Amino acid sequence: MATEVKSSVKENVVLVMDFGSQYTHLITRRIRQLSIYSMCISGTSPLSAITAAKPSVIVLSGGPDSVHQEGAPILADGFWNYVLENGISVLGICYGLQLMVQMMGGEVKPAESREYGRMEICIGKGSSFYGHNVEERQPVWMSHGDEVVRLPEGFSVVAKSLQKAVAAVENPAKRLYGLQYHPEVTHSVYGIETLRHFLFNVCCIVADWKLQDVLEEQIQTVKSMVGLEDHVICALSGGVDSTVAATLVHKAIGDRLHCVFVDNGLLRYKERERVLATFESDLHLPVTCVDAANQFLSKLKGVTDPERKRKIIGGEFIHIFDEFSLNLEKKLGKKPKFLVQGTLYPDVIESCPPPGSGRNHSHTIKSHHNVGGLPEEMKLKLIEPLRWLFKDEVRKLGEIMNVPQGFLKCHPFPGPGLAVRILGDVTESNALETIRLVDEIFINSIKDAGLYDSIWQAFAVFLPVRTVGVQGDRRTHSHVVALRAITSEDGMTADCWGLAYGGDNFDLDFGVHEESGKYGLSLVAQDSSGRKVE
Repeated sequence: MATEVKSSVKENVVLVMDFGSQYTHLITRRIRQLSIYSMCISGTSPLSAITAAKPSVIVLSGGPDSVHQEGAPILADGFWNYVLENGISVLGICYGLQLMVQMMGGEVKPAESREYGRMEICIGKGSSFYGHNVEERQPVWMSHGDEVVRLPEGFSVVAKSLQKAVAAVENPAKRLYGLQYHPEVTHSVYGIETLRHFLFNVCCIVADWKLQDVLEEQIQTVKSMVGLEDHVICALSGGVDSTVAATLVHKAIGDRLHCVFVDNGLLRYKERERVLATFESDLHLPVTCVDAANQFLSKLKGVTDPERKRKIIGGEFIHIFDEFSLNLEKKLGKKPKFLVQGTLYPDVIESCPPPGSGRNHSHTIKSHHNVGGLPEEMKLKLIEPLRWLFKDEVRKLGEIMNVPQGFLKCHPFPGPGLAVRILGDVTESNALETIRLVDEIFINSIKDAGLYDSIWQAFAVFLPVRTVGVQGDRRTHSHVVALRAITSEDGMTADCWGLAYGGDNFDLDFGVHEESGKYGLSLVAQDSSGRKVE
């Protein structure tokens, strides 16, 4: 059994070792949600980086690799001796579990029946990890192709899936625990309670961290980066992220912050007018509006690939900020040195591996215009005070700084705007005008029904297909738009929101038709019995 060490060797810190899972930083976020300080480093970091953090608990994340794969990431030499000798608890999740089992002398094999998505597990009695008064059957989120087939000495199975695969193991004497599923995602219904019990009751961590600490830390970080005579440009989109970032930086450096709002021609209905009015009346931030619609749309003409759109838009934004910087230099007599962006961690995760992160085991989901689209030779240095936060944390940070609720409750809107909500060329078929009108009607309908705050994100998508419909007494053949509404807590996992009509759930389609230069919307819904409603 490991020997307990002096408190000077450990601090009240949970260290997350990143092996490339898209959920890795969600684990960090969940732990912080419990008011525990958590930080994340690469799973292949040297032992010196781990010991420097003085963790009381280490979490080994999941990842896309197999432990049998050549070049698969492994822990630093001496890791297991370090944690065992210092009484540090370790929790392996998914790949982290499999890596722990293999390195401790167990066996992992490719699963005969791979488990992905919602599954149910059965928990045995007397588990140290789960404790008492726990639901014996729990829905969880699985995502694995390998499975544990033989445990290392001293380990026992404490939960299995309905397919009889190992779902959880423990070795309380050595403080080693493992889960095959992801407790950090909301689809694992009891996941947060499981983590709570593990951290507080098993590991005896103290809840002494709060979001106010993040605010104070980031303000000090900005002050240390920006010299007393330096000026900073902030790119405002009108959404939650950039608004909170601007407010935070303004608290740090005051009027040396210069905000710019770019109309890229890809905004929603009357968004430019609404955003600028709110910035002036509520936030009292001086904002310069740059009309660059023609510049963006000319570059996007003929482009249909969404990843290519993101790259083009990211590049154009930086060109505009550089130009704005030159004009500001003429006015101030000195060149601004920094650019503030409201980049969040989901942006970074989906664009992984993050530039300069030293992590190379993550798979790219999509490039965000403010992450993957940045050119290598950028003239402004970046300030990203929200880079390691999630959407719900940013909203809470905004509340602390008294940012208006109208900003904080706004549904997320992509940086590339309507360009990624139009499947195809944004300059063809009056797609932009169509999607603006549809989106405005859709969102206003949700607000009128009192559902806006219950839905995490709702939006319309312009599809590159046509369909037959009836308008008045005439047959029409025109474009189709799709409506989406989803629920989420942190932007990492999501469920569909059940749109309802008259108490029944329907699949809804808006057909948009052009007649005499005007647009109208026709709604046709059909339930499971085939009954149609217009």
